[in-house]
Parts: sequence; structure tokens; C-alpha cells
Amino acid sequence: MAQDVLLHIDGKWRPAFSGRTIDIINPATEEVIGKLSRAGIGDLDAALEAAAKGFAIWRKTSAFERSKILRKAAELLRDRLESISVLLTQEQGKPLAEARIELGISADVVDWFAEEGRRAYGRVIPARSPGITQLSVREPVGVVAGFTPWNFPVSQAVRKISAALAAGCSFILKGPEETPASCAELVRAFIDAGLPDGVLQLVFGVPAEISEYLIPHPVVRKISFTGSTAVGKHLAAMAGANMKRATMELGGHAPAIVFADADLDAAARILAGAKFRNAGQVCVSPTRFLIQNEVFDPFVQRFVRAAEALKLGNGLDPATSMGPVANQRRIAAMEHFVADAVQKGARIATGGKRHGNKGYFFEPTVLTDLPADAAVLHEEPFGPLALMLPFATFADAIAEANRLPYGLAAYAYTHSAATVTALGAEIESGMISINHHGLALPETPFGGVKDSGYGSEGGAEGMEPYLVTKFITQAGL
Repeated sequence: MAQDVLLHIDGKWRPAFSGRTIDIINPATEEVIGKLSRAGIGDLDAALEAAAKGFAIWRKTSAFERSKILRKAAELLRDRLESISVLLTQEQGKPLAEARIELGISADVVDWFAEEGRRAYGRVIPARSPGITQLSVREPVGVVAGFTPWNFPVSQAVRKISAALAAGCSFILKGPEETPASCAELVRAFIDAGLPDGVLQLVFGVPAEISEYLIPHPVVRKISFTGSTAVGKHLAAMAGANMKRATMELGGHAPAIVFADADLDAAARILAGAKFRNAGQVCVSPTRFLIQNEVFDPFVQRFVRAAEALKLGNGLDPATSMGPVANQRRIAAMEHFVADAVQKGARIATGGKRHGNKGYFFEPTVLTDLPADAAVLHEEPFGPLALMLPFATFADAIAEANRLPYGLAAYAYTHSAATVTALGAEIESGMISINHHGLALPETPFGGVKDSGYGSEGGAEGMEPYLVTKFITQAGL
């Protein structure tokens, strides 16, 4: 069983003032496995007051001391990896092996920012006159409000928290209501590592109610959001109206281009693994598979075999290779996309329907002969749907890859060095992975362009949104 999850405010784990709770559902069994405390306005006021107090302390803590606490948090995550992974699988559904990978990478992210925070250097600017000193210094932006999703409840939250804490900011995290226990354990690792009271708060509740209260509040100086493009645009507009900095990691509809000279076996194996990871509920999941005409049929055959080899089941079962989708809403969305495409002429190469009558399982699905007006070619499916589209020329592939307003991730497979170079130049995407799947490492930038958001949450670039630049010029007395 999972566990009841409390709020964390000003160094204390406690229920909401109102006593209200939200059920936590296991998506593999549809059983209630715990209760979640639901914050109200009074709880948010307490979190804001605590965060303001925490910022006053944390910003004056040296980068060296902050780094030591973050390092300790990473050690605790690794020590607790197995128990947190079980919680994550129970509430989110992904196979236990995937949960372990998420926790391991999350610990690496904390370590990365622990070190990067010690290197947030300023600079001395040569002056035009003698006796003048000109300094550019970096300071933490202030209290941050972060909003994180249910698909990666630890690794999405840890990028925001680690970068903010390394920069010297305090943080209010609005965690995911569907997957709160593993997110709470991430926060617990930071608290147990020695964070001062008030530096990190955790709240849950009605997402719109919380965002509409926190974002305009004068205590909050920056927001960071991961989620859908529609919600992200709303929150970004709210942040802009209140002159708040914002980082937006939003939806995607990633193209995966396979050229005729590619290694089809490797491309099908790697892309199928990436497509059906976490049941396709991944913002950077390859979705539109653009296959050159000469190899379309053999690639689809290989991909279908890989999809049909997957074993659906409870993520705690070692034999499971794909778990359920998150909730009934995702099942309804998959059924809608498939029915719409088929009604308009698409063919189901494999899958296409709900699996079983208990749990939110949907078959790994491959669609071909897709008409241009199929809804799934225009809206992010966020589920185990692979869309196979043929193309003739490089220009055709680029036109389709760049057609949508999304620009988060893109993938390509080819043996041509000239094609590799051209892909990097022509694809409109924040991240491009060619001939392998190499995104979301702690030391590399992670973010999109166009409607997929702005700002970065990885690498050295991940520190920038949490720092402001102050120019100081002084003359000798």
C-alpha cells in the first residue's frame, strides 16, 4: 500500500487546516491506496509566509554550505531509492525498473546542481576611468512557485527544486495530486538533509485554485511550470500580467524521422522503447514517425513486432514492460483519437483498444494510412499511440516535422553525415537526438521552442532562470 500524504510547511509535515483530503488511486488496480491533504487559502498563506522567512535565511547561506546540503539530499535519495520506487510505481503505474531509473537520475540531478551552484560566478568589467570598479554579480531571484506533473513526479520536481535551491531561492512546490507520495519523499530527502525551516514547502489541492493564488502573490518572484501547452499559456499570461519570471516546459508532438539509409533494427528498437516508456506519457515521446518510402513497410513491421512483444501489467510485476495510463481520462482520450483516425480512414496495425477490465491499461498502438485531418496528428496524444507517416524527400520530412506549433523534441536516424548536419540546422525543436536517445541528462539543457515553452531545466542553462544580475559600480573614496 502507498501512504497518506501530508503538506510540508515551515519545517513541519501536517494536514490541511480544513482537514480535507483527496483519494490516491492505483491506476493498475483502480483501488484507493491513500489520502492526500488538500490545501486551502490558509495553508497557502502559511506556505508563503514560511517561504519569505526561508528565503531570508537561505540567500545568506554560502553556496558552499548549500552545496553540502544538496549533496546530502542526493545521498538520501539513493539510500531510499527502492522504497520510493515502489511508491512511485503504485501511484503512477510505470514498471518498477522505470521508477528506479527515474529515482537514480533524480539523485544525479541534485548532485549536478549542487556543484553548479558553487560556480554561479559574476564578473569584473574593465572600467573606462581609473579608480572605478565595475561588478556584475548574480543573486537569487527570490521565492519560487513550482508546478509539477504526475508523469514523472520525482524527476520533474527535482529539476526545479535543485536549481532553485542551488541558486539560493526558497521554494513552494505544488506537487501532482495523482502521484503525491513519491514527490513528498523527494521533499523529505531535502528536509532530512538539513534544509532550514521555510526553504522548501510542499502543497497539494485544486491546481487552478493554487496557481491563481500563488502566481499573483507579491511574495512569489518566479514560477516554473511543467504541463500542457493550454495550461502553460494561461499561467504564463498570469505571470506576465504580474511581472513574474516564468519557465515553461510544455507539450510536444515529437517527430521521429527514419531515412532509407538508417539501421532499421536499431531505429525500431530504440524508438519503440522510447515511445512506450511510461505508456507514452512523456512530453518528449516520439509520436509522428516519418519513414522514408523505400523502408516504410519493413520499418513498420519491425516496430509492430516490438510493440506486440511488450507485456502489459502491474508495474510491480517484474515481467511487466508497460504499465497503465494514469487515469480514466487518458483511456477516454486514447479511444477518441483511435476512433477518430479509423473513422477517417486510418488502419490499426496493432493495438487500438483498452486492455482488460481492471486498471487503466491501453494496448501499445500503431496507426498507418493516417489522413491529414486525423485529430491525433494535430493534438498531443500523451499515450501509447505511434503514428506512421511515409515521406519521399528530405524537404518533405522537414516540412512535416516543423508543421505543428510544438517544438520540444525531435529524433532522426540516418548514416549520412550531410543529413545529420542538415537536420540539426533545419528542425525547429529545443532538443534533437540523432541515431540514439540522449535527452534529459542532468548536464544537458532541457526545454522547447514555439508552443512547447521557453527556458531550460538542465545543464548550466538550468541555473539561469533562478538568478538575477546586479550591476555595481563604485569609485574609490
